[in-house]
Amino acid sequence: MERPGLVASDVDGTLLSPLHGVTERTAEAVRRVVAAGVPFVLATGRPPRWVPEVAQQAGLDGYAVCANGAVLYHLGQDRVLWQRTLDPVLVRDVMGELDRVLPGVAFAVERTGRTAFDDTVAQFIAEDSYAHPWPEGPEPNGDRSGMLTTPVVKILCRHREMTSAEMAEAAAQVLDGQVDVTFSTTMGLIELSAPGVTKVTGLVDVAERLGVAAADVVAFGDMPNDVEMLTWAGHGVAMANAHPDALSAADEITAPNSEDGVALVLERWF
Repeated sequence: MERPGLVASDVDGTLLSPLHGVTERTAEAVRRVVAAGVPFVLATGRPPRWVPEVAQQAGLDGYAVCANGAVLYHLGQDRVLWQRTLDPVLVRDVMGELDRVLPGVAFAVERTGRTAFDDTVAQFIAEDSYAHPWPEGPEPNGDRSGMLTTPVVKILCRHREMTSAEMAEAAAQVLDGQVDVTFSTTMGLIELSAPGVTKVTGLVDVAERLGVAAADVVAFGDMPNDVEMLTWAGHGVAMANAHPDALSAADEITAPNSEDGVALVLERWF
């Protein structure tokens, strides 16, 4: 493609190195994109509160598609522009179904307020049996009752003895379109959003706001929650370290995130 009109990038496993930071080469490539007047949009499974640190490293202050497309956040304004939520009654029913087909599953939910760190909202609630598949993050802090009071943007389902793919297959069979099921790690965690919500949900809105056609978007990703984005964009780029589903969906495979794969592609145009 010719020089893109918009760049969209996943964060973990893509923009970030295996050391969970933005390397100088990648940061310089992002700076060149922004200096050329081309929007650079983060598109991530992370909630808004986990995005500003990455944006600061990359020098970004525009739009961020968060929670796998359930939230559109503006970095510079520190403002949640909209969110697509799951009703508490549906959350309860979904948890009941997954208890039945995934014995031993544990749950957490994500909410968001008007800003990234809005302390008027209990943004993360996890039952005591929930364990993160990564070393950092909020600690479990209760039972399910606190998850069923107000709408949520994402349900996190964790099982210590299953892979994420195994969980996703079982969940999809019983939930039958009630929610969107995806995953961003292979370590026994699936993420549930409102039906039809993917990263494309937010990117379509951003592209319309900025007057950019999908054909003029280059997108980078590495996991199943990036597949729709890689397919939608005019040029979808998967990292060499990507999940097979992302590799199959991409138009191009770049170097792994350990070798600045995002920068390697962007340097063609910028």
